[in-house]
Amino acid sequence: MNMHIIDWSILIVVFGIIGVIGFQTKQYSHSVSDFLAASRCGRRYLLTIAAGMASLGAISIVAYFEQYYQSGFVSIWWGLMLMPINMFISLSGWVVYRFRQTRAMTMAQFFEIRYSKKFRVFSGIVAWVSGIVNFGVFPAVGARLLIYLTGLPIYTAHLGPLELDLTLGVVMIFMLSIAVFMTLAGGQITIMVTEFLQGQFTNVVFVILLIFVFATIGWSDIINGIKDMPAGKSMVNPFAAGDIPDFNFWYFAILSFGSFYGCMAWQGGQGFNCSAKTPHEARMAKVLSSFSGGVTGLVILLLPIVLFAIQHNPKYAVQTVSINEAIARVPDAQIQKQMTTPIGLVHILPAGLLGLFVAVGFAAATSVSQTYLHSWGSIFIQDVILPFRKIPFGPQHHIKLLRWSIVGVAVFSWFFSMLFPLKEYIFMFFQITGAIFVGGAGAAIIGGLYWKRGTTAGAWTGMITGSVLAFGSIVLTNILWPYFLPMLKEAWPDWQLMQNLPNQFPINGTWLGFISSIIAVTVYVVVSLLSGQPAFNMDRLLHRGEYAIKDEHTVESNKKVSRLSQMFGMGKEFSRTDRVIYILTLCWSGFWFITFLAGTAYCVIVKPFSDEVWIKWWWVFCALTGGVGIITAVWFLWGGFIDLGKLFHELRTIKRNDLDNGTVVNHHNLSEQTDTSSTADDQKTL
Repeated sequence: MNMHIIDWSILIVVFGIIGVIGFQTKQYSHSVSDFLAASRCGRRYLLTIAAGMASLGAISIVAYFEQYYQSGFVSIWWGLMLMPINMFISLSGWVVYRFRQTRAMTMAQFFEIRYSKKFRVFSGIVAWVSGIVNFGVFPAVGARLLIYLTGLPIYTAHLGPLELDLTLGVVMIFMLSIAVFMTLAGGQITIMVTEFLQGQFTNVVFVILLIFVFATIGWSDIINGIKDMPAGKSMVNPFAAGDIPDFNFWYFAILSFGSFYGCMAWQGGQGFNCSAKTPHEARMAKVLSSFSGGVTGLVILLLPIVLFAIQHNPKYAVQTVSINEAIARVPDAQIQKQMTTPIGLVHILPAGLLGLFVAVGFAAATSVSQTYLHSWGSIFIQDVILPFRKIPFGPQHHIKLLRWSIVGVAVFSWFFSMLFPLKEYIFMFFQITGAIFVGGAGAAIIGGLYWKRGTTAGAWTGMITGSVLAFGSIVLTNILWPYFLPMLKEAWPDWQLMQNLPNQFPINGTWLGFISSIIAVTVYVVVSLLSGQPAFNMDRLLHRGEYAIKDEHTVESNKKVSRLSQMFGMGKEFSRTDRVIYILTLCWSGFWFITFLAGTAYCVIVKPFSDEVWIKWWWVFCALTGGVGIITAVWFLWGGFIDLGKLFHELRTIKRNDLDNGTVVNHHNLSEQTDTSSTADDQKTL
């Protein structure tokens, strides 16, 4: 066992407190809208921190460790090319603002409003299948992180040809049980509150870890361990790293496209997509997210680089031997890659600090499980079962079905994690499993929200095309290629073409997902244009003009907005504080992108910077990111607790609408019925 009693005490106390607080939120959940969307009472700081923690996840930590251990600082440079896309998405409220205007609680509910009920059911099924397959590996990766950090003994058993990891199974049951318990307590309300607290705790721990790294190891030792790399594999110079596979220029170029095309298409956090108090609060939460990950992202970047540096710095030869021996004891090569950094951290972090990091890992594992269990469990009921109902469920029966669906997702994920061997990098698996839905849904979402000529036929063909291509890619790369190719090579040893095929499929999941998306959007546009249907009523969809809903917009009619403000997207909804936040975000993101453009242009046109220049630059990067990250952590801590108080106050006083349950009638939400007679008539037609 790697954990001292101090470490175990920290873990127990932290989660005892969060568990008690989370259970207390059950008293605020009374309706379907509470359970699914926290009755749309979420404000910007609360949403930013909670959603950030939900998107982090133990599996994301391990995936980033896997990436940065291989690529070092280099991948950060190419990642800066995403800045203008991310800036545009955040500042414009791209997709986020308009989706919240629809008041839909799931993406497929929006599809019924915009397209048809049959398309809602179909897309709900595709989203659900894509989601549970994607989530299927989460429990295993999160549990392994905890197993290797704590040093739990590993016991195995054979079931026919299968070798089962019993320790993994037990730890997954324990972690999933906690996630299920917290999710069932109050649905999205509990998720928002507990993940907000976990996010605040994570920020504090990562600030401590950042101080520890520079105080005990130091920048010079880190650089001495990573600067002398073979040609083409530099970890500090992006223009001397052409031989690093997978996480290169094209990987981030495709991510730039994916960030724009697939914005909000992935439904893993669908509860957060609809929980904002107003569309403007949803936009501001997205704006604030540009600052929220400063310290967290920096520490997740530095820890694998620090480990790599220690392993390649003669000064730490003794620690390196014990670290390498521990890594070598991991039997599976892919799990070795995933657990290299966690195993190394056990030999670096002292008692107390190790306990804090394990608590963060546990928080990350349970938070993402809560969010995904809620999302996929809700989507199955809301978008696969609910549309077939002739009469809507009663609120309590509806919530009971949602809870049973969540339990079902947890059971599936346990079995999937126990039996499915992950053969790709985690991020590659994310890309291709996500593309089952995102590959076709991106076109339907953007076309449905921004193009009045988009049609139901276009949505159908785009979704089917993207889904089929993506699913075929999964089967090819994860089943046919790794399992059947060796058998074919053995069967035809003299067939040279067969023998020359690589053991791993030559096109990774990122490229396959990108190709699927491009084909899907092309099909959507062409078929929509050929359909010749009349333009859709976008004002009704987005509740604008005569369809506007009271209190959905905080617009001051007499406020004058300058042309410059309008040009940058700051309309009448923006307060003075909003404008300051907006401008700070614009400057912060713009600074990094301009730096990227200037540095890249100089290296390509004039001459490449030396490694010494890049080393100095990365020091500046760490100092700026860390400094701003600490400031924003304090800022968000204050704003978040204010928002938390407002959440509880509104949940105590808000008037619930039992019709706000996701049912759609004649292309608009049942909850928008204004009189008893129309409601009764609509229910008869369901």
